Amino acid sequence: MNSYPAELLVQLAPVMFVAGLDQPLPGKQDPFYILSARLKDALSVQRKIGVWQPEKSKTFQVIFVSKDASFPPRKLLRPEDPQHSAAHSPLSPLTPTSPLYPDGIIAPIWIRKHTTLLPSVFVMFMRIYESPPAQAAQDDREREAEERRRDTELSAEIAHRKKSTNERGIKLTVVLMASRRMLDDPTLDGRLTYIRRQSGLDPRAALFVLSPVSQAEIGDFVRSLQDALWEPALEYYTNHSKRVRRKRNRHSQVTSFQLPLSPMASAGIARPLRPEGWTVRYEYKMACFAEFRMEDQVALKHYQDAYSTLIIMFGSTAILPPRTKRWAEAKVLADCINVKIVKLYLYNNEHSLALSHQNSHMRKFADFSRGWGIGEETFEFWSWLARQHRVFAELLEQGTRSTLKIPSPYPTPAPSAALLAAQSLEASQMGLEAMRVLGLNPNQALQHPGFYYYMAARCTERRRERFLTALESEVGPSHQANSPGFVNEKKVDHLAILYTRAYELFRKWNPQNTQNPGRLTLWIAYRIAQTYYESGKFDMAVRFFERIAKTYRRESWGSLLHPLLSQWYACAQQLGDVELSVRLLVEMLAYGANALEEDPDALQDDLLAVLKSTVPSATDEPLVVDLSESKPILDTSVVFWDPEVDVGSPAPFQLILSSQPNVSLSSIPFTSLAIHFSTDVPPVIVRHRQADPDAEIPSVQRFDLGQIQLAPATTDTHEVEAALRWGAGSTIVFTGSVSSGTPAQISISKLVFTIKESSWWIEVPIVPRAVQLEHALTAPRWLCSVDPPRFVPIRREDHTAVKVRWRSHRIQVAISHDGPAYIGEEFPIEISITNEDERELDVVLDVLLQPTEIDEAVNYVAMDDQRSTSLLKAVACGVLAPGSNVLKKLYLANDGAPGERIIDISVQSQSTAQPLTQQQPTSPTSPTSPTAPPLLDKTETLRTLTIAAVDPVEIEHTVVYKRPTRPQPGLADLETFESGKRDEAAAVEAIVTSTLRVVAPSGLVIEGVTLHRQDNKLASVIDCSVAEDDFSGEWLVGDELCNRCRISVVPGEDHPAEPIAAPGEYEVTWRRWLSFPSSYRSRSPLTVQLPRLLPDGSHGSRSTTRLPLPPLSPPSDGLIALLDAPTTARLHTPIPLRLTIRNLHPTRTATATVQLEPDAVSDAFVVAGLRHGRVPILLPGQEESITWNLIPVECGLVKIPRVKVLDRRNAVQVAGASAGAVQPGGGGTQGTQAVESQAEGEEVEVVDVRWDGRPERVEDENGNEVKVIKGRDGYVLVLP
Repeated sequence: MNSYPAELLVQLAPVMFVAGLDQPLPGKQDPFYILSARLKDALSVQRKIGVWQPEKSKTFQVIFVSKDASFPPRKLLRPEDPQHSAAHSPLSPLTPTSPLYPDGIIAPIWIRKHTTLLPSVFVMFMRIYESPPAQAAQDDREREAEERRRDTELSAEIAHRKKSTNERGIKLTVVLMASRRMLDDPTLDGRLTYIRRQSGLDPRAALFVLSPVSQAEIGDFVRSLQDALWEPALEYYTNHSKRVRRKRNRHSQVTSFQLPLSPMASAGIARPLRPEGWTVRYEYKMACFAEFRMEDQVALKHYQDAYSTLIIMFGSTAILPPRTKRWAEAKVLADCINVKIVKLYLYNNEHSLALSHQNSHMRKFADFSRGWGIGEETFEFWSWLARQHRVFAELLEQGTRSTLKIPSPYPTPAPSAALLAAQSLEASQMGLEAMRVLGLNPNQALQHPGFYYYMAARCTERRRERFLTALESEVGPSHQANSPGFVNEKKVDHLAILYTRAYELFRKWNPQNTQNPGRLTLWIAYRIAQTYYESGKFDMAVRFFERIAKTYRRESWGSLLHPLLSQWYACAQQLGDVELSVRLLVEMLAYGANALEEDPDALQDDLLAVLKSTVPSATDEPLVVDLSESKPILDTSVVFWDPEVDVGSPAPFQLILSSQPNVSLSSIPFTSLAIHFSTDVPPVIVRHRQADPDAEIPSVQRFDLGQIQLAPATTDTHEVEAALRWGAGSTIVFTGSVSSGTPAQISISKLVFTIKESSWWIEVPIVPRAVQLEHALTAPRWLCSVDPPRFVPIRREDHTAVKVRWRSHRIQVAISHDGPAYIGEEFPIEISITNEDERELDVVLDVLLQPTEIDEAVNYVAMDDQRSTSLLKAVACGVLAPGSNVLKKLYLANDGAPGERIIDISVQSQSTAQPLTQQQPTSPTSPTSPTAPPLLDKTETLRTLTIAAVDPVEIEHTVVYKRPTRPQPGLADLETFESGKRDEAAAVEAIVTSTLRVVAPSGLVIEGVTLHRQDNKLASVIDCSVAEDDFSGEWLVGDELCNRCRISVVPGEDHPAEPIAAPGEYEVTWRRWLSFPSSYRSRSPLTVQLPRLLPDGSHGSRSTTRLPLPPLSPPSDGLIALLDAPTTARLHTPIPLRLTIRNLHPTRTATATVQLEPDAVSDAFVVAGLRHGRVPILLPGQEESITWNLIPVECGLVKIPRVKVLDRRNAVQVAGASAGAVQPGGGGTQGTQAVESQAEGEEVEVVDVRWDGRPERVEDENGNEVKVIKGRDGYVLVLP
């Protein structure tokens, strides 16, 4: 940004003049000297002058001045001059002595005036007079007179300063410094009032008193001072804006002006500023004053208006003739206004608008430059364009150091919304156009500052190219050669580090790590290296080339590496480094850099010229050219015909070496080729021998390497002879076979070419690389015929190596079992292993129980003395002679839920002919996994077994709940409040009927069924019928047995809806029966069917199945009536009929009425008791009993009288509501009946305790309990 005036770019802020802190004081230990120093330090750090300052805090730009500092005159003439009203500002274009006279727009000195010469507020620090400590001889009247005289002098000084500030509308504030003793003086308030009145200070924020305080309190005072003066400062700049707006409005009313015919016609004539220029001047001033007030949006609007008018002025050469002083000033002003607009956009995080305005500015002025004759062919055009990119980059760099956040161009991950949007767009006819809108143009995405530094550097390169072209065409004196711009351009150092800053920022903003920089970062580093090369700094260029080439080699960027190698080789030539030159030439041969098809010998000729004309630094050791990270000098392909061979069998292979199609190696003096294998044996040496050196090299040659024995290893070197010369695109195929007496993984690990010429000894190692078939354009090939050349493609991944293995053992594994397995038993599985090989084998067994996805399934396997829930490791089966057999029994225990269990069985056999090592048997692996061949003669046989596990016994429960008939304890019974006491009032009796069903296909021998009680505080078992029945015996599939259990249940008080844990479980002890249906036997061909599970004819092992009682969920009651009547009666003998009304609601009371139905009273009984009456109010948990005496008068099964109970708790409210709801028209008979029924009361369920039995709690969709009411008439059998 140094190319532009700093005044036009800095962020403007309110200016404060501070005076009175620089006056000399008696000594540094004086408290007021320390106070002045602290004040100066605190005020000087409030706001620094800078371009990027988005903060909107109430801080001033502080300038320290003297007390008698003067302000610049508003007009040239003094106020008493008669022509004062017609005079103008010294900086006005209408003033002849102004630097803008007659047609200048604005000058940086105008902004400098408002930032350094004119403040918005003036703060003056002064000492108030303090009398010395009172003495006995001193009179109070004399002290007061002296204080009044000093205060008058102080007021006069303030009034003089006040006069100058009032003339410019500047706020004056005085801070009086006094000691702490003075603050306690009762006369201080009166003196301050006198000073304010005499000096004419404003009553608000104009006079402060400060005593020597600490640094922290100084900061608080400075903040409060700025807060108090902020509004007056804004008002000062607002008045300026209003004044400028009035001038603009007056100027806009003048519409007539004289337009010169052409710029040449008015040459030499002083032309006044055009109306467009006045508009730009006034808009720019209002923008600056708005910026002073921290009103960014208002400033942005005025800057945009000024910029738009400037564009109109540049569009006419009559208004701004090109290459003139005013044209240059206006161009600088336009660039600075553009920076202001872009900066204000970035303050508001409007990144796209900022970038759009920057691009529009460069595009518009590029078009103007072409019309001015400053197009792309001139260095001025590229100089200006580079300056725009650099200024924009510096602005972004300053912003990112503060608060600016560069937006990410990547969208936020929202797969569901994106998928729906894509589907809707594809379904619409405008989907294609809409998808284009969803994209992002890279030119419209704000990049980090490094990108714009890079663009500036690229433009500077174009600038240098145009300058060099102009410099070459300079022949004698000319207009361009003598122009100031061309003379100044000669002084510019174009070869400075152009890309360094861009490179640093790209590394900073690189999303990857520093060890793997981005490609564009490397490209910038490459441009830096080119700059060093052009400037003659070849050593620095070589350093950059070394770092860049590593990444280009690793990522195989051949198109970028070719020119880099060429320039790197040129630098090596300039430095005289012959060894580096040889390395680079060999690598260039590998890539074919700068090689043409019409001249394939160019690179090898250069290498031969270097080898013949130079001497290496060391002749006793070879120069190794390592191309491991680069492309090899020859394309290599290694193909083994077979993927696996047995020990001692030959494995044919071919080694194919091909040269580049545009590079010839016919003159390279290859003396030998060493072929290294992966085993520890001497390499195969191929010596160069060519019968006719001048003969034409065929396209395909084949040489036989013979039979190569790798194990047991020999010390003799296997050598053959061949012609080691390659033409452009030629191929040499080396064929042979390898064999090994021990298992091994055989491959060609390395090829070493030796080149000898004069005193040079060069070795070029090459590591053959495997070709990935999914990424290769052509598959590996096997040469079948030389004349004509014919290849067969190899479609195998592991073609670069051969595995030598032992011959597999012949082991027969048979598995037998009688399924399915039952949950709770140890299921036996027989494994028969037979040695059908002619060798003696040592056999071990591994068993892997696969984990199951079944919930609550706990399984394990057992064999011999091992037991595990997953893996049985290395179960010894002994040494099997040829033809012998071993039988092992595996037990599978299942528990939990039924389902399939999967077992993997691995039989590992090892020949005893070799000595055993300490290596333990390996666990079973996948057959397709690539593993190294074992050193031992070992074979693994795998089997997988799937066994179904089923339940032997199933159980079903039916639960009904009965209400207790015994009297409930009263509310005041203290025993109910004792700790650990069961709430017998809420207890219900649950009757659980359990049906056990045998589902085992083979049947079971049940030895016993018992109930294990697990009583808790909410449920306890009363009795159970299982203790009285004997269920032992043989039970077939489908047989059932039944049991009944009574349980006392108390619902929980805190969570009554939660199920109650069962108070016990049934334990069934059983054995597997021996008769197995044939439909359940295994059909696997690997198993052997046995007629019986156990050979001794006994039952299976004893097993246990536990079946828990169901969780209990008793239903709840509110208000209930229990009717208790005897089952039988005697004729004419009275019997009692008892009705118990219980209020079991937890919070509500009940108001119940009882009545006998009139039609229900028949002639069968004579009733003595209450016919219709009201029960006392029942509190929650309280009950009331009513008894009738019935005298039967008929014999037989007689219906007892029907009792009706009503709850009248809500009857009064319902009656009142029905009285207020009057139906118009007289309709609604059914509704009236319903209301009348509700007014009588809610009918309460009457339960006959003889037939009481309720199901479990039932809830609806909303979680509310559903009441199940069963109506049933009561009967009594009357006997004679």
